[in-house]
Amino acid sequence: MGLFDFISDVGNKIFGSEDEAPEKIKEHLESDNPGVKGLKVEVKDGVATLTGKAESPSAFEKAVLMAGNLFGIKEVKADGLSGGTTNDTEYYEIKKGDTLWAIAEKHYGNGTEYKRIFAENREVIKDPDLIFPGQKIRIPK
Repeated sequence: MGLFDFISDVGNKIFGSEDEAPEKIKEHLESDNPGVKGLKVEVKDGVATLTGKAESPSAFEKAVLMAGNLFGIKEVKADGLSGGTTNDTEYYEIKKGDTLWAIAEKHYGNGTEYKRIFAENREVIKDPDLIFPGQKIRIPK
């Protein structure tokens, strides 16, 4: 599963129909804007297409994760979103039983580093105690 593929039946449900999905996803991204200007969203058959200008690779990645971790979205296409990703980012798909503490121990050897993971994913994770299987997050190096 690549960065832009997601599990469509997990995540926050913010829209009821695909007709209202573009506006709801745009509102969702803009409410906690990771640094994207001129954002436009289209949705067809569970595929969200993002266009606009990301201020940084981090903003690009966060926008993709914010859209992809929503219920009903199975893929995010971001060819029209400038700002691109870097090779310095590692992604992790949360599994059943995971905690941010355990993920931090696995990646850093120290559970207290969960704060670092949470800080890097604030737009995707609102509460460090509320993560769900299938959700994708960024692991800072």
